[in-house]
Amino acid sequence: MTTTSRAHSFNAAAAAYAANRPSYPPALLDAVEELAGRPLAGARVADVGAGTGIATALLHERGAQVVAVEPGDGMAEQFRRTLPGVPVVRGDGNNLPLADASADFITYAQAWHWTDPDRSAPEAMRVLRPGGALALWWNVADHGVQWIADQKNRIGRFLGGSDIVFGAQGTAGRTLQAGGLDFTDRTVLWTREVSIDAHLANLASHSVFLVAGEKATRDFTDQERTVLRDLFPQGMVREEYAVDLCVAIR
Repeated sequence: MTTTSRAHSFNAAAAAYAANRPSYPPALLDAVEELAGRPLAGARVADVGAGTGIATALLHERGAQVVAVEPGDGMAEQFRRTLPGVPVVRGDGNNLPLADASADFITYAQAWHWTDPDRSAPEAMRVLRPGGALALWWNVADHGVQWIADQKNRIGRFLGGSDIVFGAQGTAGRTLQAGGLDFTDRTVLWTREVSIDAHLANLASHSVFLVAGEKATRDFTDQERTVLRDLFPQGMVREEYAVDLCVAIR
């Protein structure tokens, strides 16, 4: 399974991604503003790897002037349906289609790991204005919660040891050394409650399942549904997340 095939797998599943992936808590954007030392309201923000616009929508609601950057056909199409009033340009973090010193913030939500930091870090510094902030974050399932740790192990066994499904645990720590930038990190805890079916659909929208194929994914989710019904007899799953946030200032 190559990184390229995983990255492109989202385009065929953009609607499911938009419908089932978790958003982010208000406390995350509070932390972004705190670490950046400036508000998002009125700021020029480039949201890179914007996907279907989950993070872009929150930035827009904060009053930021957002332009989205997205490489995938399917994801960009879904973005335009979701956020018709927000501009989206085609491109990726390794070669940003943006002018020098044109952004106050560059944000990556669940996306920096698809870039080559030796290229994307200098690109971010080129596009940021002096004092501007590069903010990277990932929703990571809180593996300190026992049922989530157990599910991670089941997924690993089913998919041959992959740990990408709920986000790459420890990604932020590795990012701190990426691209030669000086990052400050923060963890933001939050939860959401969804139906068992929505939880399984969220899982199935991750790249390792998308490239595994429909039958393999269906086999896993059928087995997992039985486990979750025993754990959550009321039919609602409490997903617990630790958002890994890293911010670097130009």
